[in-house]
Amino acid sequence: MRLGVLTGGGDCPGLNAVLRGLVRRGVLEFGHEFVGILNGYEGLMEPRLTMPLPLSEVKGILPKGGTILGTSNKANPFKYPERVDGKLVEVDRSDVAVKRYHELGLEGLVVIGGDGTLSIGHQLAQKGLNVVGCPKTIDNDLSGTDVTFGFDTAVGIIAEAIDRLHTTAEAHQRVMVVEIMGRNAGFLTLEGALAGGADVVLIPEIPYRAEAIVRKLKDRVTRGSKFSIIAISEGAYPAGGEVAVAQKAEDIPGRGVVRLGGSGKVLADLLAPHIDAEIRVTVLGHLQRGGTPSAADRVLATMYGAMVLDLVRDRRWDHMVCLREGRLQFTSLAESRKERHVDVTGDKVRMARSMGISFGD
Repeated sequence: MRLGVLTGGGDCPGLNAVLRGLVRRGVLEFGHEFVGILNGYEGLMEPRLTMPLPLSEVKGILPKGGTILGTSNKANPFKYPERVDGKLVEVDRSDVAVKRYHELGLEGLVVIGGDGTLSIGHQLAQKGLNVVGCPKTIDNDLSGTDVTFGFDTAVGIIAEAIDRLHTTAEAHQRVMVVEIMGRNAGFLTLEGALAGGADVVLIPEIPYRAEAIVRKLKDRVTRGSKFSIIAISEGAYPAGGEVAVAQKAEDIPGRGVVRLGGSGKVLADLLAPHIDAEIRVTVLGHLQRGGTPSAADRVLATMYGAMVLDLVRDRRWDHMVCLREGRLQFTSLAESRKERHVDVTGDKVRMARSMGISFGD
């Protein structure tokens, strides 16, 4: 078969490992031909944004971060940004994507991405295209799967960053606030904080109260610890308050979602009048999603890429691969439209509380 493949949304460690697993098994076992769609869905909307994907193109890319196909989170065919009368507006140009699919002679399309990319894939499947998916996000917030590749690598980077902040926080007797990605789910912050030994963990699932955090910080000083590490998710917010937004959805045509940012500064401003220690905010930002993937992410991504071809073989279109209860399985692409959140009564939160970690509530 002649299959197109694209990587959409934010980049993520392990994307190239998926491509390698997909192409190697596809060529060697099934004799498929692959067409790389460049820059996410933009490659289905604009001409000359494709490349052949023979075995030679995926050689040596297993440890490489990013994606050799490029990516974009601003090229939704159903809300495509176009300039009308000098103003950027969102227009439904999905028929262009369908036409481009057929012009390329594709018999199937593999979409690799998070909720946005997979949701668009599901919509294209409703328009008659043969689409299969592979879940990806460092946020680990897709309901269709227990684990997404990229998450393990990002947690490792967060833990290392907190390790490094410990030494400078202790030297200067400061409160270090670390702002971590994750959007509306706290998986990255929770696990990165546990791995790095943070003292306060603030996640979107548990609105925080500044006075509770102040008590925790003062209690640490009383006990002889004159510094503290606070890990805060970009989607965390004070009880009765709102999530910090860096850019509204309407200001980013074609993207469809808000850009979060600033939760660390909001918290620092709330705490500053009530404690004596200096507060410093570190925003990890895109450091969390860059660099070489961990061994665990390489294995998971490779397995996902290879397993996608079972869906193609069985003509199970509008489905994606997933990992549930430790086993590789399949589920509907419609599952990608649902968010998964931290279980606030689960073992990780419960054990963290038992060890004296504050969640600000």
